[in-house]
Amino acid sequence: MSRIGKKPVELPSGVEASVSGQTVTVKGPKGQRQFTATDDVSISVDGNVVKIEPRGSSKRAKQQWGMSRTMVGNLVTGVSSGFKKELEISGVGYRAQMQGNILKLNLGYSHDVNFEVPEGVTVTAPKLTEITVEGIDQQLVGQVAANIREWRAPEPYKGKGIRYKDEYIFRKEGKKK
Repeated sequence: MSRIGKKPVELPSGVEASVSGQTVTVKGPKGQRQFTATDDVSISVDGNVVKIEPRGSSKRAKQQWGMSRTMVGNLVTGVSSGFKKELEISGVGYRAQMQGNILKLNLGYSHDVNFEVPEGVTVTAPKLTEITVEGIDQQLVGQVAANIREWRAPEPYKGKGIRYKDEYIFRKEGKKK
C-alpha cells in the first residue's frame, strides 16, 4: 500500500479540478496546469477532493499510484500558492540585476553573464546579492534556479558563488605554512 497514494488531494478554495480520460486539469488563481497519468491508475474528482486509485496490484501500478498523487498535489500547490526558490550571491563584486527579461550576472568573469529568463517563471533581484525564482511549475522553477547557480557554484574554501538560501556549504581549511 502506498502511504502517499492513500491520501486524497484537497482542493483549496478558488481551485477547480477536472478529469478527462487520464488527464487532470487544475485551474486556480495563478493559472492552469495539467498532468496526464499512466493507465495504471484511475483518477476521480469528488467535490473538493481528488482521489487516485491503482488499477490492479502490479508493482508498476503501486509505483504510479504514489507518483501520480504527488504530481496532482504539486499541480494544486502550483496554481494556488506557487513555488519559489531563493538564491544568494556571495563574493566581492558579485552582483545580479534584472534588465527586462534578462538577468545580468557579474560573477568575476571577464564579461557579464546574460541569463535569459524562460516563459513560465518570474525572476527578480530584490537586492544586488539576492535572486528569487517564482512560478507555478515546480520542475521549471527548480531547473531555472539550478541553471543560474551553475554559472558560479559555491566553492568550499571561501564560500564564494551562488547558493540556495538554505544551503550549507561545507568549508575546507586552506593550505598551512
